[in-house]
Amino acid sequence: MSDQDPIVKKLALWGIPLSIAVLGLKLLAWYVTGSVALLSDGLESTVNVVAAIMAFVVIGYAQKPADHDHPYGHHKAEYISAVVEGVLIVIAALLIIKEAVASLEAPKMLDAPVEGLAINFTAAVINAVWAQVLMRSGRKHRSPALTADGQHIFSDVVTSAGVLVGLVLVVLTGYAILDPVLAILVGCNIIFQGWKVISHSIDGLMDKAVEPAEEGAIKQAIADNAAGSIGVHYLRTRRAGAATFVGFDLVVPAGMSVGESHVICDRLEAAVKAVQPGARVTIHVEPESEKAHGVGIEVEGAKS
Repeated sequence: MSDQDPIVKKLALWGIPLSIAVLGLKLLAWYVTGSVALLSDGLESTVNVVAAIMAFVVIGYAQKPADHDHPYGHHKAEYISAVVEGVLIVIAALLIIKEAVASLEAPKMLDAPVEGLAINFTAAVINAVWAQVLMRSGRKHRSPALTADGQHIFSDVVTSAGVLVGLVLVVLTGYAILDPVLAILVGCNIIFQGWKVISHSIDGLMDKAVEPAEEGAIKQAIADNAAGSIGVHYLRTRRAGAATFVGFDLVVPAGMSVGESHVICDRLEAAVKAVQPGARVTIHVEPESEKAHGVGIEVEGAKS
C-alpha cells in the first residue's frame, strides 16, 4: 500500500457523514417550503449518500494487492463504482422529473421561502467545498471513484445554485409554475451529468490509453534512454484506476547478450517511471530481425 492509499480511503470515509448531513439539510429545506424543486435537489443527494458508501467500500477493495486470481491488481473496481454511481444519478433524475411533471397540474407557492432557501444555501456551500477537495485529491491520487464522486457533488452544487435562483424568481414574480418547471430542468441536467460519469468510467473499463500528453512524455523518455538498442516499437498503454500499464518491444542487435539488453531495459523502466510515477512497465526484447514490425520510436544513439 502506498502512502497515498490511506489518504484516499480516509477521504472516502469522510464523504459518508458529510453526504448524510447535506441530505438532511436539503430535506429540511423541502419540509419547510413544500417546494418540488427543493425535493428534487434532495432526491439527488440521496444518490450522494449511496455513492459515498459505495466509494468507500470499492476504494478499499481496489487497494488490495495483486493476488493469484487478479495478478494485475484490483484497480478497476473503482470504475465499476463510478458506473453504478452514474446509473444511480440517472435514476434519481428520472424520479425528479416524474415528481415535477405531476406538480405541473397544481403548482403552489412556497411556505417559509427565506428559511428554506437559507438552509439549502448552507447545504450547497458544504457541497461546493467538499467537491473541490474530492476532485483535486482524485486527480492527484488517480482515483476514479473519488473523482467521479467529486464531479457528481459539484453537479449537485450547480443544481442547487440553479434551484436557489429559480425559487427566488418564484417568490419575486408569484409564478408558482416556475417551481416544477425548474425541477424538470434540474432533472435533465442531472441526466447529462450522470451520462458523463458513466462514459468516462466505461473508457477505463475498456483499457483506454493514457492521455496524448502523457503518451508523448513516455515516448520522449524512451527515445532519450534507449541508447545501445536498435529501436523501440509497439508501444501500448492503459490506465486502470490509480495504476498505469506501459508495454513496448525493444529491438537489440542479434549478438547482444541478455545481460547487456537487461541493462537497457532497467534504464528504460526507470525513465518511464520518472514521467509516470508507479507505472507498471513490461518490455519485450527482440532481435534485430523483428525491427520492421510495429510503429517505431526514433531512438537517440541507436545502433544500426
